[in-house]
Amino acid sequence: MNGQELIPHLFRTEYRKLVSVLCSHFGIQHMETAEDIVSDTFLSASESWGMKGIPENPVAWLYTVAKNKTRTYLKRNKLFEQKLSPEIRYGSTQSEEPDPDFSERNIEDSQLAMIFAVCDPLVSSESQVALALNLLCGFGAQEIADAFLSNREVIYKRLNRAREKLKEAGIAIAPPTASEIDARLDNVLTTLYLLFSEGYYSVSQNTILRQELCAEAMRLVHLLSENTLTARPSIDALLALMCFHASRFEARSGQNGEIILYDDQDETRWDRELIDHGSYLLERSSTGTVLSKYHLEANIAYWHTHKQDSAEKWENILQLYNRLLQLEYSPMAALNRTYALSKANGKEEAIREAKKLDLDNNHFYFSLLGNLYTDVDNTKALEHFRRALELAHSGAERRLIERNIERLQNI
Repeated sequence: MNGQELIPHLFRTEYRKLVSVLCSHFGIQHMETAEDIVSDTFLSASESWGMKGIPENPVAWLYTVAKNKTRTYLKRNKLFEQKLSPEIRYGSTQSEEPDPDFSERNIEDSQLAMIFAVCDPLVSSESQVALALNLLCGFGAQEIADAFLSNREVIYKRLNRAREKLKEAGIAIAPPTASEIDARLDNVLTTLYLLFSEGYYSVSQNTILRQELCAEAMRLVHLLSENTLTARPSIDALLALMCFHASRFEARSGQNGEIILYDDQDETRWDRELIDHGSYLLERSSTGTVLSKYHLEANIAYWHTHKQDSAEKWENILQLYNRLLQLEYSPMAALNRTYALSKANGKEEAIREAKKLDLDNNHFYFSLLGNLYTDVDNTKALEHFRRALELAHSGAERRLIERNIERLQNI
């Protein structure tokens, strides 16, 4: 790997670590300073490596340069030094401030601290996801805009508002206490769940970006799962859910970006290693007395890793959806339950249940009705598919619906 390839790769893997450590080192009020130092470090790498070649240990080189730039910044900015958070001075008997600690343990602790800081309830859920992408994953405003199908200015303003709220509240970037973990864990898991969903269910055709969003969400949940402070059954359940979904990523689209529905997917393209790891995590999550929505969704996703239809499979999925809706109702879960109901008890019962759902502006709803009415009343099936086509957002979704319409018209 040459320098032009290596630096973007290291930016994606090391930027977030450097920023987390320096934000923890400086305090929430100075997160822009931390980001500036890290950006300048990568600029130095680009210049130096272009002239002198890649160092023997590029990661260690980045950490050393970041430390040096931090020292230089502190020496040149007396005002900053006077306002420096007391935590930096704590425990230090030296006349100079201690260097940032880029040990593996402190990097993990700092990233953990950043996750809980970013997911403070003061910040809206959509802003938490954007800020997590920015600070914890190293995504720029334009990349986040692409992920949200938004524009750069909207995302830039969203990030700034979130940062200002954290600063105004003086949120500490420190390893969370047991009480803070209990109070914020639901928020943290929701943010990481939404981050994964943004990639997995995104209508963006940028496949690389979608997969990176999922990978980053899984990395952060894995960090929580492996840390003794935060390891909880619900975290293992969420990671299991992500593994099961991610295992079918490659099979969900064709060579031209067309959507391939579950029934039509090539099972040989599923990632069996991810399925096995998800099964291990799901088993590990079964300890304790708390049943979270992630446990139920992971179990549903587990049954979907068994491609062959069976009465046992769909009855289990239906009962899991029943429990999920009792625990936390959502329109999409209700919609998915209706599909499971059609598989378990037949289309006529599912159609009666579907009509009870108030989703008249949802193209997934009309696509489901189109599928349920197919071979029951094809005229009504066509009506519903045409309504779904009017409401669909992306080209890939529209092409899928058009294929269903064409198939019915040729019967």
